[in-house]
Amino acid sequence: MALPRIIGRLTAGTAILALVGCTPAAAPLAPPAPPPVAAVPAPPTPKSAAALTYFGQVQQMLLAQGLLRSDSGSEVPYTDRMLAENFLRIALYDEYRRSSGGFVRQETASILRRWEVPVRVSVRFGPSVPAERQATDRARIASFVARLAGITGHPITMDEGNPNFFIHVVSEDEREALGPKVRAVLPNLSPGDVAGITNMPRSTYCLVYALSEGNSGAYTRAFAVIRAEHPDLLRLSCVHEELTQGLGLPNDSPRARPSIFNDDEEFALLTDHDELLLRMLYSPQLRPGMTAEQARPIVFDLARRLTGGDS
Repeated sequence: MALPRIIGRLTAGTAILALVGCTPAAAPLAPPAPPPVAAVPAPPTPKSAAALTYFGQVQQMLLAQGLLRSDSGSEVPYTDRMLAENFLRIALYDEYRRSSGGFVRQETASILRRWEVPVRVSVRFGPSVPAERQATDRARIASFVARLAGITGHPITMDEGNPNFFIHVVSEDEREALGPKVRAVLPNLSPGDVAGITNMPRSTYCLVYALSEGNSGAYTRAFAVIRAEHPDLLRLSCVHEELTQGLGLPNDSPRARPSIFNDDEEFALLTDHDELLLRMLYSPQLRPGMTAEQARPIVFDLARRLTGGDS
């Protein structure tokens, strides 16, 4: 479902803001103001209405085929060797390569990348998303963020004040207008990169761009987009996949099972197997910038210890 990570150098200025306070003269007490009236979203545009219908049909079709499973996959067997090979393919390869016109789907050897600084997640909604839907999405994202922090042992929290991982839940029309917000968060993106979001094809359900400093492999910012037109399970699957990929598991593999890192869409939500991938990624024995060859012996040792296997 996801588009690629982005490697680049992030430079940021520092803004200094001053808060000037004043104390007004005493005034007669006024009656309390009435509670604000929640804004009512406008009806879907024709473009958004068509997307609502399309992705509703997509979810129904996948469920009818026994896909989009929401269980942990605990009955699917895999060995420590399979887990290690899956990790190397998913963490040490990119699903896309960067070109002058944006991204081209082509698996490419890469380096290990992950966050070294705390991850601070913010959720931004387009005006088309109703308040009750926003509350549901925000609660689900916060719950999953807490789960990821527990799995990885890395500080990952919700933070609307000073975020570095931005999630935008937007309709078709709102996504097409996201260019300025994307460039504000990831200023080094090319026009082709930005167009990967604003012109996102229907075949891409959701995406995340993650940025590392130079060639260090240490992520500093990420920008994810989730379609507001998605029905419930497809929407939640995007939360699981884009947040997890944005932590440093960017690739897919047809051999990874049970896993969300497989384009067959069998599993919608993070599995037990995927939790082990995350635990390996954030093991202190690995470090950002490692190549597959440097990481391989450590990864196989980690996989043996995590599974208790010897095969």
